[in-house]
Amino acid sequence: MMRQTDAELARHQREIEANLEHWRRKTCLRRIYREFYELIARNLAGLQGGLVVELGSGIGSIREVIPQCLRTDVFPNPWIDRVENAYALSFADGTVSDLILFDVFHHLRYPGTALAEFWRVLMPEGRVILFEPCLSVLGLIAYGTFHDEPLRLKEPIEWLAPRGWSADQAGYYAAQGNASRIFLRGEFREQWKSWRLVKTRRLAALAYLGSGGYSKRQLYPDWAYPLIRGMERVADLAPALFATRLLVVLAKPYSGVMSAGAR
Repeated sequence: MMRQTDAELARHQREIEANLEHWRRKTCLRRIYREFYELIARNLAGLQGGLVVELGSGIGSIREVIPQCLRTDVFPNPWIDRVENAYALSFADGTVSDLILFDVFHHLRYPGTALAEFWRVLMPEGRVILFEPCLSVLGLIAYGTFHDEPLRLKEPIEWLAPRGWSADQAGYYAAQGNASRIFLRGEFREQWKSWRLVKTRRLAALAYLGSGGYSKRQLYPDWAYPLIRGMERVADLAPALFATRLLVVLAKPYSGVMSAGAR
């Protein structure tokens, strides 16, 4: 388990409680997340006998759409089923059918080390489903200007943890650009070549952007939601300009062997 200071626990709990309040108050936010979760649900592996696990479950709302999902986080809360560290999962080898990471991948300082752990626990043909910021022109503006977390586009990504590092040393990290760099721009393609890339899908997600998420003011009235969704369908035709959300689906091939560079 990751070491947690009292200050980290207190900060996390304040954020969770604030998110819960916004979730209860914002009708549009609940509607948007339901549609995101429905998209994720349509991309589950559908394997028999495996666990569906979300890492970094936050307020745990995914169960409203995927009721069998095991909710985990690095910090405990009453709605969290298990405390888990992405770098050292407690699941046995080959027992998980799907790992869902919603706005979690960009918090992994060593994505290659985490992916190696995901490979270990996944069943053959099991999937990793990532839902992340997407850095189109609009995405760069939105996340670079109005979001508290850094993009780190000019900083090198540390693919693997250094020798001697252990999972309980994982502290706070954020780099909103990492998923776009790795899965759209092709950085580290050789290192994750063992995985089968099932899908990448870029979404304008204008309704989400205008909702303000959990922490910002909503920019449109609830009655305008269908109109915003209609605008999204047009904006989705030009993802390089307007995409703000990225869905990535990776599969562990049935006969696959993880390459040495990914470990």
